[in-house]
Amino acid sequence: MSLHKKPEYSVIDAPSVLGLRPTGVELLPKALREAGLLEQLNADYAGMVTPSAVYNYKRDDETKLLNPKAIKDYTLKLAEVVRGELQKNKFPIVIGGDCSILIGNLLALRRLGRYGLFFIDGHSDFYLPEESPTGEVADMELAIVSGHGPDILADLDHLKPLVREQDIVVFGYRDSAQSAQYGCQDIKKTTMINAIELVDLQRLGLQKAASLGIETLLKNELLGFWIHLDADVLDDLIMPAVDYRLPGGLTFSELSNLLRLLLMSGKAVGVSVTIFNPTLDKDGSITRNFVSSMVEGLS
Repeated sequence: MSLHKKPEYSVIDAPSVLGLRPTGVELLPKALREAGLLEQLNADYAGMVTPSAVYNYKRDDETKLLNPKAIKDYTLKLAEVVRGELQKNKFPIVIGGDCSILIGNLLALRRLGRYGLFFIDGHSDFYLPEESPTGEVADMELAIVSGHGPDILADLDHLKPLVREQDIVVFGYRDSAQSAQYGCQDIKKTTMINAIELVDLQRLGLQKAASLGIETLLKNELLGFWIHLDADVLDDLIMPAVDYRLPGGLTFSELSNLLRLLLMSGKAVGVSVTIFNPTLDKDGSITRNFVSSMVEGLS
């Protein structure tokens, strides 16, 4: 992708909540489309990948995960659609649903070569099943794609890991104290992942922090990198429409600037958008602001 050429976007709806709960997050794709995301980005619509399984609220005895087999099946379906768009030289915008859709996006890339991940999230999502208080894959997808956790999801197609730890940047998370209370491993102490917390970002400034993260990816021999955007990275004062809330976060303009910097690198190949819950946005204003922020950054 040229530094000066706007990507050709294609939107894929991925309204799976198999890694979370049916709380309303499944309505995210419809809400963003109704707010004009496709028209404002001049994006094609590549269709919807729907889960075929019914949500099961019981944790699996062996893996301690919720819905592991159903998530695997969904991941394989989603990966095929994403890979198809990538092979058409499109820039997929995959709209969840919950964060477990990341696994399918990175499986698509892993089948094509070595890619990185720029992970923008209010949470580090690095739990192992035995540490997770819920069993929800949406709080452990980063661990899974980097090769940790049960092989039913971590070793799809025997391609573990889907992304190497040194090829990951985690940006803007602010749940260190909370995750430590639950006994989650500290992402900064246990991995080669470049982890930039919200406090680091505030100390350095967004542009410098983002540039450091991007440089980490660009120095590796990557074909490109995927962007994962969880809505809860935004400040709780402007983005209360998420299921797991934390104080603090980015502003809409900071998100726009971050996305712009990522695209200017010339190496971003796609983005997933997750966790925003439209049922908690009573007048639609949060949805409109979220779409405007993304469009400004991606344009």
